[in-house]
Parts: sequence; C-alpha cells; structure tokens
Amino acid sequence: MDKATRLKSLLPNGRGVWIPIDHGASDFPVEGLTDTKNVIRALVRAGVDAIVAQKGVVSHYSHLCEDSGTDMVVHFSVSTRHAGPDSANKVLVGNADEVLKRGGIGVSCQVNMGSPNEAIMVERMGQMSRDALHHDLPMFGMVYARGENLSIMEGDDTNANAHAVRLAFELGCDAAKTTWTGDEESFRKISAAAPIPVLVAGGPSTGNSFEILTMVRSALDAGASGVCMGRQVFAHPNVEAIAKALVMLVHGNSSVQQAMDACGL
Repeated sequence: MDKATRLKSLLPNGRGVWIPIDHGASDFPVEGLTDTKNVIRALVRAGVDAIVAQKGVVSHYSHLCEDSGTDMVVHFSVSTRHAGPDSANKVLVGNADEVLKRGGIGVSCQVNMGSPNEAIMVERMGQMSRDALHHDLPMFGMVYARGENLSIMEGDDTNANAHAVRLAFELGCDAAKTTWTGDEESFRKISAAAPIPVLVAGGPSTGNSFEILTMVRSALDAGASGVCMGRQVFAHPNVEAIAKALVMLVHGNSSVQQAMDACGL
C-alpha cells in the first residue's frame, strides 16, 4: 500500500472523521478513556475513518480495527501535566519507521505555536514529515495557536489559526487540525489557508450533542473537510451514537436534526 492509498483510506473523498484518544499520555485518568478497548470498539462500529493514538495504544489495540473501515494513526508528540513550565513543549517519542509494524498507517505530530519552545517543535515536525515521506506515510499536523508568545496580526479574526494551518501545510502535512473560531466567516479563511483537508477540533467535553453537531455543521459549511474530535466523542454519554452522527454530517452531508434523529441523540 502506498501513501496515496493510505491517505484515501484515512480521508475518503478528502473528508474524514478522526477521533484522537492520545490524551491519556498527557493526563490520566481521563473521563472516557479508562476503558480504551470498548471506546475503540464503539468508534469502529460507528465507522469513523481514523483513531489517532500514542504508539503503545496502537500496538495493543490496532487489531480491533481489522476488517473495518477504521484505521489508526500514530501520534508521536507528548508532554505531561507534571512538566511545569515545560508542559507545552511536545517532544517526539518515536519515528515513522515503527508505524506499520505497530498497526498504524499514518503519523501525527503537534506544535504549540507561540510557545517558548515553538522553534524546537517546528523542527521536530519537519523531521517527522521527512521520515513520513521516506516511509510513504500520510502526515497529520496538530498545530495550535495558543502560546503566550502568540503575536496575532492586526485584523486577523482567525486568531492566528489560519497561520497554524498554513504552517502545517508548509511543513509537509497532508491534513491539519484546527480550532473553531466561532463563526463561518472567519473559519472560511482558515479553510482557505492551505490546499489540504482541515479538520475541526471539538474542545473540552460538554456532552451536549446538539451544540457539538451544530458547530461541526457550521464548520463543514465553511469549508472544513471533517473533524478531529476527541473529548467531545470519547467522553460523551453515548460514544457510538455521537460518532455515527459525525459520520453522517461529514460523509452524508446530513443536517444536525437528521443525524440526531437517526442516532437517537
């Protein structure tokens, strides 16, 4: 399988429902991830395109995705809550050469733009992009515009999120994660910032299905290619139902109400 085939599996027709569950490396216990196996099984049943997880989780649970439409992407960036002022510094904990053997088909890396450690994280993402290229693997970029040194340009109503997506693209990422800006007008600028799929994040868990799906519907209407949403899904009271609803929105172009009714939300 070559990179193009893997990318098509992760982002059929350029669109995707990706669920990151890498949170347990940074902070634990995490609501919704204490029973990782059943969460993954629910996501597979729901038909999500990708589960993004740390390499140990991929090694241990990738077999649960066999013979399904769900693949796993290895996230190689880590820091923990115990690192004090260095907690925003995401270090690399592996290399692209281990992805396939662990059961994944893509790599993921994070940069906290505006962090005091931004430069070294950018360098790490560049290195991971190079390694992914040589191993024919899709590369996913989680670039967050949120550090204390963030310098937002005058008039930038995306709050530097368009720049974050552009940075991911410039460093060789095949898709990028971004934050919902609160309105379609500003989000369209993020979607147009780079010629790669942009997946919208979910933010802290709320459990409010209508609000989650309404935000996703607005993001899709403003040019998003899908979602990369963790806590809003794995910490939801009904993981499988909310994941199915997201699949309906992203791949079926359903309305919020149609998805809620069909999934019993």
